[in-house]
Amino acid sequence: MNEDDRRPDKPRPTMKEKARAELDARRAREAAALRANLRRRKQQVRDRTEKAPEDREG
Repeated sequence: MNEDDRRPDKPRPTMKEKARAELDARRAREAAALRANLRRRKQQVRDRTEKAPEDREG
């Protein structure tokens, strides 16, 4: 097979404006959910450390 027989690479599809906006919105929602989850987990750790000394004294 020589160079003339090779097919050129197919052009990659481009994203339409609506698709790009939907992807950006989805990524923003995911990032917000991850931040909220991290805040909840940190608060759970704080709550556990605050309750732990009380449990030991009793």
